[in-house]
This record gives sequence, structure tokens and C-alpha cells, in this order.
Amino acid sequence: MIRCLLCDLGNVLVHFSHERMCRQIAELCGDDPEAIFRWLFESGLQLELECGRITVADVHVELQKAVRRPVDFDDLVRAGSDIFTLNEPMVDVLDALKQAGCRLVLLSNTSVPHIEWVRDRWDVLERFDECVLSCETGAVKPEPAIYRAAIERIECDPSECLYVDDIVEYVEAGRGYGLDGIVFTDTESLIGQLADRGIAIDS
Repeated sequence: MIRCLLCDLGNVLVHFSHERMCRQIAELCGDDPEAIFRWLFESGLQLELECGRITVADVHVELQKAVRRPVDFDDLVRAGSDIFTLNEPMVDVLDALKQAGCRLVLLSNTSVPHIEWVRDRWDVLERFDECVLSCETGAVKPEPAIYRAAIERIECDPSECLYVDDIVEYVEAGRGYGLDGIVFTDTESLIGQLADRGIAIDS
């Protein structure tokens, strides 16, 4: 019996584009999107931000050094965060699970500006009983610390918790902690897999 849903954010509840992020930041500071990608991702800055080891203010300082020109802070936050679209059918799934008495816990690799952007625009996160975020735990999936933090919040045996994520590696790591894991592809497929576990959701 499934008593809790442990759910990823990116490309499950909201779709996002790192390509769009790099393009928008590049347009803001007059640089090349590929150079921005290398600066942000290959340098490890994005990972540090998602682990909460640095702030977006630190990233702002580093960007201005890299492009050798002033960049407006609010414009940078917008360029780096306006990359999400809501996966609306998943909201109905969450509501149905909540009505069925299922506990909802979010498990996400994310940064403070990204989670705030999503919270400010949609009420999807209000449905969750707990949020386990990399920027608050100091660890990212598939590191053990973030899974241990999640298991502390699910309030049931891991075998009674369904973990849904779009990254195969992360789902496999969750299964290593006894979670029932599903690799998310689309909402219809998830509804079918919930039905296989005795949870019927009208689609």
C-alpha cells in the first residue's frame, strides 16, 4: 500500500530548460550561450548554488567578473529563473492523491531563486506536506544525505513510499533505500503505474 508520494520537481511538476537559461543570461550580458553554460555548469557554480554553498548574490558577482561589465541583479535572477512551465495534469494527480490520504513530499535538486520563482507563480508546492531541497540539505541527488533527509520526512516505511523522478540514476539510488521507484516520462504513464499499485486516478 502506498502511503506517501516522494516527488521530484523539475521535468515532473514543472518543465524547465537550462538552454533557455543560458541563452537568456547570454542575451543579458552580451555573451555567448555556450560560454555561459561552461561558466555556470562546467565550473561547478550551478552545483554550488543548488547545494546552498553560495548565494545568487555570489553568482552575480562572479558573472560580472566573467563578462567584465555590470549586470543588473534583478535582471539576472529573472533571466536565470524564467525557465519553467507548469505540468498542469500533474496538479490533478497530486490533488487526487491528497484526497486519498496520501502524504506528499517533494525531493528536488534546486536553488533558492528557482524554488522561489516556482512558489511565486503557481500554488503546486502548497500541496506538499514537506519539501526536501538540495539548497537546504547541502546535498544533491544521488548523494546519500538528501535521500536520508527525505526518508526522515515520509513518515512511513520506505516500501510504502512511491518515489517519482525523471532521472533513472536518481530513481535507482532511491530504490537502494527501499523506496518503490518510478522513472517519470509523462503524466498518463504515471497514472497507469499508480493504477497498477491500486491507486485509481481519473484522467
